[in-house]
Amino acid sequence: MFMTTLRIVGVPEHFNTPWYNAIEQNHFTQNGIDLQWTDVPEGTGKICQMLRDGTTDAAVLLTEGIVRDIALGNPSKIVQVFVASPLLWGIHVAAKSTYTEIDQLQNSRAAISRFGSGSHLMTYVLAEQQGWLLDELHFECVHTLDGAKQALPFEEADYFLWEQFMTQPVVDEGIFRRLGVCPTPWPSFVIAVRNEVLAQKQEAVDTMLRVINEYTSGFKNQENVLPLLKATFPKQHKVLAEWLMVTEWSQERPTTEMIITVQDWLLKMALIPEKINANQLAIFAE
Repeated sequence: MFMTTLRIVGVPEHFNTPWYNAIEQNHFTQNGIDLQWTDVPEGTGKICQMLRDGTTDAAVLLTEGIVRDIALGNPSKIVQVFVASPLLWGIHVAAKSTYTEIDQLQNSRAAISRFGSGSHLMTYVLAEQQGWLLDELHFECVHTLDGAKQALPFEEADYFLWEQFMTQPVVDEGIFRRLGVCPTPWPSFVIAVRNEVLAQKQEAVDTMLRVINEYTSGFKNQENVLPLLKATFPKQHKVLAEWLMVTEWSQERPTTEMIITVQDWLLKMALIPEKINANQLAIFAE
């Protein structure tokens, strides 16, 4: 069988378990796709850069991050929603911090993985919801969750937004304390592909999407799904059942309304200079 190689990246989090297992079970190779997955713990900002510089063909990444980056010139398009449910961003401080309420964080320093990352953009969403002045936000780049685990206790930053289930072990260990949760106002994860790859390997991209959609459509109903998740992410074992209940994978194209909503937020937060035509950002259902 002729094999088409596709490189794809994503964060090493439980949302991407269907990719790991579909690859392990050879679902892609059986359909002529040599799918080469790479974990990127630095998150969406780093992933956007990889799409820009051509070190990956496709990516699973945060909706708001890739919408912003395409609006700023990333030569890619969103081809599908991957997780339809919102991402639940925990608002964390150091366990021994004097902060006890979210409103006390105004004018303090937010740890972020990098500029353009989900942790960066969601800090703006939190600020907007809290009524803080957006031009008075302060950021400290810590690169990864491990970087935040160092920064907050040593007062190099004051608070940190990261997915609440991934950070639960850090809370349990007494490193972070969670003040609340900030959900995304849109579906959390999408699949994006570089325009050059769409032009050259459209059939392979369509096959990749068909295979992962077949897998995710029945993923939650697998008898061994919870043991599988616990084996892959043992540190999160206490919260994975709850996480699975609130997570919904998608097999659908994005909608124009979704793209407009995200751009409206980004424009309101001055994170993009102007809205661009939705067709430049995504491929919609015919």
